Amino acid sequence: MKVSIVITCYNREKFIGRAIRSALSQHFPRQDFEVVVVDDGSTDNSPKIIRDFGDEIVPIFFHKNRGLPAARNMGIRRSRGRFVVHLDSDDYMHEDLIYIEYLHLAMNLDWGAVACDYYEVDANEQHLQRHDAEKEPIACGIMFRKENLIEIGLYDESMRLCEDEELRRRYEARYKIGYVHLPLYRYTRHDGNLTNDKEALARYRQRLCALEAERERAASEQETKP
Repeated sequence: MKVSIVITCYNREKFIGRAIRSALSQHFPRQDFEVVVVDDGSTDNSPKIIRDFGDEIVPIFFHKNRGLPAARNMGIRRSRGRFVVHLDSDDYMHEDLIYIEYLHLAMNLDWGAVACDYYEVDANEQHLQRHDAEKEPIACGIMFRKENLIEIGLYDESMRLCEDEELRRRYEARYKIGYVHLPLYRYTRHDGNLTNDKEALARYRQRLCALEAERERAASEQETKP
């Protein structure tokens, strides 16, 4: 298995079907990729929608909500691909994303991951703005080498927000992330986005800065040891 697309879902009955369909519609040999869908204890119709895809996907169901980092970690552990791409349940991807990113990783062995540009879209799939992944990074739509994710310890499950940014900082400290400047990912902006909670984001960003400072201090102490 070459690539695993991991989708995590919590109460996204409006969007989850679209996300799964975009993953299954990739222009990539079907035997070479899988779609792993982790439902994080949804209480709406999301589990039924996921089950309706049958054996086209690898479904995983949590009985209670454990948070996005735990759901992503489970998806990574259960995946069989050498490379992993995260797709949020309210987003979707261009049909060539897997093919293009896989080729770039295959041709650039010094890259630990590859990211693509993305469009911000509204709930009606209207393009609002194009974003440069290098200047305005997000974690989804990035193809990671799975072994590297395992090595850095996966997602910090204590981070209920900013988990993408926290993982990315740890990842970039060890591995190079390359860029494909094609808008292959679609990031949906809507009222239900977790990232719309500005106060919670501010708290977790403060915590993220504290964690970063602690890691830098520990690294500095290690370097000064005789």
